[in-house]
Amino acid sequence: MDLGQPIPSYLNEKRNITRLIIFTALFALVFINIYSPFEVSTWFNVTKPQLLFYSSLIILTGVLVVVISRIILYHLVKRGIKVSLGNFLIWIAAEVFSMALFYVLYEILILSDKRPFWEIYKISFTNTALVLLLPYSISWLYFSWIDKNKQLLKFSKSGEGVPESKEMLAFKDEKGIMRISVKAIDLLYLQAADNYVTIYYNNQQKPAKYMIRSSLKNIEMELAYSSLIRCHRSYMVNFSKVKIIRREKEGLKLELDSPVPIEIPVSKTYMEEVFKAFGHDV
Repeated sequence: MDLGQPIPSYLNEKRNITRLIIFTALFALVFINIYSPFEVSTWFNVTKPQLLFYSSLIILTGVLVVVISRIILYHLVKRGIKVSLGNFLIWIAAEVFSMALFYVLYEILILSDKRPFWEIYKISFTNTALVLLLPYSISWLYFSWIDKNKQLLKFSKSGEGVPESKEMLAFKDEKGIMRISVKAIDLLYLQAADNYVTIYYNNQQKPAKYMIRSSLKNIEMELAYSSLIRCHRSYMVNFSKVKIIRREKEGLKLELDSPVPIEIPVSKTYMEEVFKAFGHDV
């Protein structure tokens, strides 16, 4: 493993960050209630329902360290700061140290633990490492597996599947009714406004459009493995039609291969995915 290479983009996707935090919190809640060296029942003289409430409160407060950490990391990457695998592992170590420190302070300040600081921290660090590193490892493997499946499916559909000249993309409205089907080779881009999406395509070498009542989110899910990629809150583009990627003062622009000049904006949120689709670094 090359520690100098950038972290995989799937590790910094909003959806995966949310999944990681939720899974880590649930894992920690189970862990803290059943793992005897860290068992929360030794902290409070209360009934089991109350114990679950207190342990949940402790876990949620501690997981805030991870939430804040991942928000900072997400915005750093989105601003173009490159984070290598080596730096990412150091970042995770810092999360473990920080959460362990939180639990030590909790022991000393709230529970009035009289043991020496370093004795408490040693135990806290060991347990916190288990609480974080186990769900982190499982999540990383799961996200990698999902990403590999997406890439394989996309390759099979675009490379060894139906040729683009014959591939048809079906667009459904919000009720799931198919409204129009367009050859992938003729499709240009989609634009969303309010509750409607306008589909722009070439019809006998002339620009044409068709509006349906739907959302880009629904279409993105329906056509996840097609040549369409999300590049903006209001736009999706057929990346096989992009001939120029241009960086300007106001941001990134995609120029499409069409009879009429067309420029599509790329927002910072989707910049990484756009570059990934074209095999470039941000």
